[in-house]
Amino acid sequence: MRVVTVRYAGEERWGVLDPEGGFRLAPRPPEAPATVLDHLDEGVPLRPGDDWESVPLEDATLLAPIPVPRRNVICMGLNYADHAEESMRAKGREVVLPEHPVVFTKATTSVTGPDSEIVLEPDVTEQMDWEVELALVMGRGGRHIAAADALQHVFGYTIINDLSARDLQFRHKQFFLGKSLDSACPMGPWITTVDEVEDPQALDIRCRVNGEMKQEANTSLMIFGIARTIEILSGILRLQPGDIIATGTPAGVGFARTPPQYLRPGDRVECEIAGLGVLRNYFI
Repeated sequence: MRVVTVRYAGEERWGVLDPEGGFRLAPRPPEAPATVLDHLDEGVPLRPGDDWESVPLEDATLLAPIPVPRRNVICMGLNYADHAEESMRAKGREVVLPEHPVVFTKATTSVTGPDSEIVLEPDVTEQMDWEVELALVMGRGGRHIAAADALQHVFGYTIINDLSARDLQFRHKQFFLGKSLDSACPMGPWITTVDEVEDPQALDIRCRVNGEMKQEANTSLMIFGIARTIEILSGILRLQPGDIIATGTPAGVGFARTPPQYLRPGDRVECEIAGLGVLRNYFI
């Protein structure tokens, strides 16, 4: 299933994409959980019933599938060898691949939805960069989750564009500020549940800017795969239902190009992962 959050008739509702067209929206509380997060907290299988409301596509607006995460989006940095290499070369550093995951977070207020407009603020940043990423949504949390069991804790997968203000990132010598501008975490267009993703480590992943291919790779090329990532993170902190973990971006980002390229007003960015859809945003 493809789990969505939409704005419909002035309300924020959640449900699923109807394979026959439109959306099927969950009943309002107390008949059903109020949000995707509330559903995950219940820990029960997702089974849309006859009481779910059918809504035409054109009558609702897709939002991020989890519009307001409970805590920051957890992100993996330098998790594709080719991106790690291009980043280090662009900074004039020796190429040394990470022996341990590079982990940072994006603020909850950075999340925005598919097809949304993202305002570029030149007094804040002049170097906004694109980064297509596969993200997973935890269905069950826990500590010390073994890699062999890790995928059983995943609810589904979605797409994130880990937009990065490079001037802020490099000026402040850390990731958080440069990654956490408002709307710097487009997410969606939905969460594809795990039963529809045969192998999350075998998905083609692409990013286009104004139709031009900028990034093209496969999730098999991650340095730390999804299962190992969950094992490492859960060995340090308790993962929770609804946690969003972005798994890193492949080569092709703007700052590592010659000359560097950054997003400008009028640009359209499309992030696509096989079987998960296309996340499209516009920059103004």
